[in-house]
Amino acid sequence: MKKEKARRGISKAEWLEAGLQALSEGDVATLTVEGLAKSLGIAKAGFYWHFKNRDDLLRQLLDHWTHEITEIITANPEITTLKPKTRLIRTAEIIHDYELTRYEIAIRQWALQDKEAARAVKKSNRLRLDFVRTAFSELGFKGEDLEIRTMLFVCYHSWETSMFREISRKRRREQIAKRIDFLTRK
Repeated sequence: MKKEKARRGISKAEWLEAGLQALSEGDVATLTVEGLAKSLGIAKAGFYWHFKNRDDLLRQLLDHWTHEITEIITANPEITTLKPKTRLIRTAEIIHDYELTRYEIAIRQWALQDKEAARAVKKSNRLRLDFVRTAFSELGFKGEDLEIRTMLFVCYHSWETSMFREISRKRRREQIAKRIDFLTRK
């Protein structure tokens, strides 16, 4: 039997993505350096090139999740400069096309038992709500109408995939523009 050659040069981003994937398949208690190294096909010594220890990995996982799942949209000038309705449509498309909600359940479950994770979730929620609220505000919505539309957009797009697995990806993609039309109608 041939022994597989170990991979070299795993980037920090690859470790973090492997960590998020492991978290989504189990929970934070089962996320180990050894397990991540095995999933990446390398020795665990490579881990210490990027992280001080497991706690450092967990902290950086939260930062990575916030950046790669939320700030990738909310701080992106190519998106923030679009007209409000187009911005909402493009945001929904990006969330869908890049499966940006794939770690929501795992991170939010972790946040129920960890203060640091809870802070990351709170920050991400605030960034998402502020971003979407700005678009609806620019469309002329105020007060309760503004808040309800903002929360509906964020909640729906955060949980659509988890809640409606029976609806095909193609069908969910087709519904984006209709959903935004509905939410932006006065």
